[in-house]
Amino acid sequence: MTWTEPATWYANLASFHAAAAAFITDPDGRVLLVKPAYRAHWAFPGGYVDEGEYPHEACAREVREELGVAVQVGNLLVVDWAPPAGQRPRAIISFTFDCGVFTSLSGFRLPAHELEDVAFFGQREAEQRLPENVLPRVRAAIHARAELTPAYLAGGSTMVPPRSGATGGDRRPTS
Repeated sequence: MTWTEPATWYANLASFHAAAAAFITDPDGRVLLVKPAYRAHWAFPGGYVDEGEYPHEACAREVREELGVAVQVGNLLVVDWAPPAGQRPRAIISFTFDCGVFTSLSGFRLPAHELEDVAFFGQREAEQRLPENVLPRVRAAIHARAELTPAYLAGGSTMVPPRSGATGGDRRPTS
């Protein structure tokens, strides 16, 4: 094996984008979603992680920018690895964090150029408003919050943990 210069080594590694989202509910467990002005579908509050920024910091920044409120970013609930798709040439890893419970929508200040609306939805309603590749994060986040165990999704599919004694290569996505 020959030694490779670090710059060459790192330049040849796979690269991907990262995004961070906030999972916020009301006291009845309804999920908070925002309606971006530039998309046909709703989304969790959040966005891309900037260079040099930790995902939890990006989550807090995006909520502050989108809703005009500060949140305490809590536990990591969901990690979803999505392969390249459409015009996105790189994979994206999405981190969804527990950002607590809000009792109402009052106090939110939406940037008119970015967001058209914000609302709480029941699980089924939230899933109907999200793109197909994102909707599994609703159920995964609800479960992760209740069980205090983060969920790992691969392209929106839950990963089945290996059976006792199985090797790491035995993981398979489920629908």
